[in-house]
Amino acid sequence: MSGNGTQQDIDLAGQVAIVTGGGRGIGRAMALALAEAGAAVGVVARTADQLAETVALIKEAGGHAVACPADVTDRAAIERVVTQVEEQLGPVDLMVNNAGVGGQIGPMWENDPDRWWHCIDVNLRGPFLCSRAVLPGMIARRRGRIITTASGAGLGPWPYVAAYAIGKCAAIRFSENLAAETREHSVSVFVIHPGFVRTDMVADAVESPDDEEWLGGLFRKSLADGHDVPPERAADLVVLLASGQADALSGCFITVDDDVAELVSRAEEIQQDALYRLRLRT
Repeated sequence: MSGNGTQQDIDLAGQVAIVTGGGRGIGRAMALALAEAGAAVGVVARTADQLAETVALIKEAGGHAVACPADVTDRAAIERVVTQVEEQLGPVDLMVNNAGVGGQIGPMWENDPDRWWHCIDVNLRGPFLCSRAVLPGMIARRRGRIITTASGAGLGPWPYVAAYAIGKCAAIRFSENLAAETREHSVSVFVIHPGFVRTDMVADAVESPDDEEWLGGLFRKSLADGHDVPPERAADLVVLLASGQADALSGCFITVDDDVAELVSRAEEIQQDALYRLRLRT
């Protein structure tokens, strides 16, 4: 039961999931994996052709999915998505907040303020709005799971990619706080690191003409050293968390490299000592 294992033995039949940022990359892999495990999936993305392709792939494989075009920073649009999914698929059991943007690369004082804040908006306001839209139903039914895709970038400073690092840090803290508020309602909340995946953000950074000490240089070296992982690793982790096997770890930051079974065996210690959390060490 590890994050990098297979989900083929997990049966999510009867579950309804929403996956944001599902038009490509990590989000598409998550939507496909959830559908393969038996869940019905509402796929959210802004780009219509990518959204249609993901839904078509799910249906071609025998799965059940609906296309939900929306911007995750638009409250009314997200509320419409939840209504659409509930009407067409049923009550939402799982919300996967995967949509995100990388923001600008470069010194903060040279960043465009509006573009800088847009990155925070997508990476934090998006998960907040999506979670807020499904939580009343989950709380009323006393069941549900929320998974947010963050990044190791949220654990420390990432020079020249400040908006991304700050937004992902906020997403980690948001998830822990939400887990604390929803625990008494039997809702589990997780935040995950999908590993170093060849996303569009990585491609943009690699192609940027920045100094080798900036993000582009770091990514170029990581790719050259073979440190990238396929998006299916994150998808397997999401399916595992959706199964309920790791609910004792609600509030934790979990990576694709973690042995989830081992973490579950230590769940009491992890919760008591606030491990796998953001904390100030003195």
